Amino acid sequence: MMEKEKREINYRQEKDSIGSKQVPKDVYYGVQSLRAAENFRITGLYMHPEIINSLAYIKKAAAITNCEVGLLDKKIANAIVKTCDEIISGKLHEFFIVDPIQGGAGTSLNMNANEVIANRAIEILGGEKGDYSIINPNDHVNCGQSTNDVIPTAGKMTSLRLLEHAGRELRRLYKTLCEKAEEFNHIIKMGRTQMQDAVPIRLGQEFKAYSVAIMRDIHRMDKAMDEMRNINLGGTAIGTGLNADEKYLRRVVPNLSEISGMDFVQAFDLIDGTQNLDSFVAVSGAVKACAVTLSKIANDLRLMSSGPRAGFGEINLPAKQNGSSIMPGKVNPVIPEVVNQVAFNIIGNDMTITMAAEAGQLELNAFEPIVFYCLFQSIDTLTYAVETFIDNCVSGITANEKRCRELVENSVGTITALCPHIGYQEAADLAKEAITSSRSIRDLILEKGILNEEQLNKILDPMNMTEPGISGKELIGKEYL
Repeated sequence: MMEKEKREINYRQEKDSIGSKQVPKDVYYGVQSLRAAENFRITGLYMHPEIINSLAYIKKAAAITNCEVGLLDKKIANAIVKTCDEIISGKLHEFFIVDPIQGGAGTSLNMNANEVIANRAIEILGGEKGDYSIINPNDHVNCGQSTNDVIPTAGKMTSLRLLEHAGRELRRLYKTLCEKAEEFNHIIKMGRTQMQDAVPIRLGQEFKAYSVAIMRDIHRMDKAMDEMRNINLGGTAIGTGLNADEKYLRRVVPNLSEISGMDFVQAFDLIDGTQNLDSFVAVSGAVKACAVTLSKIANDLRLMSSGPRAGFGEINLPAKQNGSSIMPGKVNPVIPEVVNQVAFNIIGNDMTITMAAEAGQLELNAFEPIVFYCLFQSIDTLTYAVETFIDNCVSGITANEKRCRELVENSVGTITALCPHIGYQEAADLAKEAITSSRSIRDLILEKGILNEEQLNKILDPMNMTEPGISGKELIGKEYL
């Protein structure tokens, strides 16, 4: 068998402070990107496309600002801007080759952006890739910047974009839950505390409570987004603004806001903005809190739909796929299950983000790459989980009204409503007798002559038991209190 003919790859020679290295001639990345790709083979994944776009916006804003203040030739600035626009449109992303988890506080990612932008801009000006005498990755593309202000800014910009998407899906879930609350508002079911029968509740009330919890999470997310608008761009290495022109320092953030369509504010204290990652912890905390809410709702839906014959069987979830390779006809609650799993992962990511933020030392936190990797994954997976939760589960839920009522009527939990009329101890004795004799509360009360049927019907009306403020006096009159 003949060996496959290998395609010959042409190389260009590049050098950095480590030494010289051959880089494939046709690629847009350079020597520093290639070293990082070789050093950090960690996840096997590529950079999130949104952080690539964020870097392009930042480099574009920096080029425009440096040109405005006279630090960058207009021809060079225009070539950089044009390249950044190409990246924002989705081009050149395949040349961002560094792993999301990397050492160096994100220097590899920043240099990957600098090299790709420089080489494409060189090409636009008629030069050949690698000829950094035309446009230099550090001197021109990175002018007035440092990894330490570029990468945190890119992380916040990316988080904002992802949170906006998550917010849209959460508002859609809120609306869907509200619709279900209205649809199920007339259905009486048994409420449960600690997995034991409690007192009646309307199915619509349960779904309304879910919607309220989701809206609370939306408010937390909105507040977290505000944390992401405060950026340290212009602070350069440690927040002192070394090598950044004073006029550049004043203009670069407004320019970034204008070209990105996002409202950013330069950090009041750029040193604090460079040292501390607590704002990312706050965002992760909001995402985690939302994941916990979603997982709790998913748990409830799995319980209420359990069966179909030997469980609660109060609601039906849409059947999405076969549930077993051995048991015919089995259908599992796969959508709530995936929501649970996403929540577990987000909770783990939050711990990683917390520890990474805590581990910062002095003027810089070196662990931003793992913070961003975990945070972007958390926001993305939350968004996709909510999307499938709505479309493949919540919107298609139906209620088994008859089953819900049967469970209420056969439960001893309704006896709680009798406490104001017959006293706690007598009610407790009746509950115990009902359980041991397998008889209903209603039958026992009527048999013992404790209350008559008309009075009992008023007190044990399940609808009355699901609303506050209805007193015993209103139900049966003073003489029975």
